[in-house]
Amino acid sequence: MGLAATFQQIVDSLPDDWTDLELDLRLLDESLYVEAATYLVTCNAQPYSKYDWHWRLLVAHRFGHAAAAPTVHGTLQLLDDAGIGGELALREVRSGRHEIVQMWGRGESIREEFRTLRAQ
Repeated sequence: MGLAATFQQIVDSLPDDWTDLELDLRLLDESLYVEAATYLVTCNAQPYSKYDWHWRLLVAHRFGHAAAAPTVHGTLQLLDDAGIGGELALREVRSGRHEIVQMWGRGESIREEFRTLRAQ
């Protein structure tokens, strides 16, 4: 199974309220490290130094300071298409948090609209 399919399987197994997750990526062929890095820059992968795994991928579900899940999936699909094999390991999943938005100074109609949009 390719990296993109593995990632999709991980995401599909999560409950709908997950907010972000951390994955580790290890390449099967370390000689392709630089080529893989040119693809992984699109999802802001964090390289490890002197570690068994090569990159840490931070993924956000609906909001947050991480790469969006479709972006990570697309990046991993690019690696698959380039013939760069690897292994993914799920390290941490966080759920149940919600977006904090500053509402001071905003009218009640804006607050109500925001509550309606986020309730869906």
